[in-house]
Amino acid sequence: MTYSDAIIKRITSLCIEKEITINKLATLSGITQSTLNSMINGETKNPKLKTLRKIAMGFDMTVAELLDFPEMNELEFEDE
Repeated sequence: MTYSDAIIKRITSLCIEKEITINKLATLSGITQSTLNSMINGETKNPKLKTLRKIAMGFDMTVAELLDFPEMNELEFEDE
């Protein structure tokens, strides 16, 4: 699993859990739909911390909470 795969999985899981769409998350995060779509589609391989912070705020959580999940904590990532 790559870093971007893990981030995509986390964002997708949280959207399902919180019952919000990617479009709604973009609005809540204050980032453009195209930026978020680029991440979800795997076009953005290494999102900036600033972007992750905005996404975390959209989910009403800290960056630490956003990045605290098994794939990020336990697996070794393949080079992209």
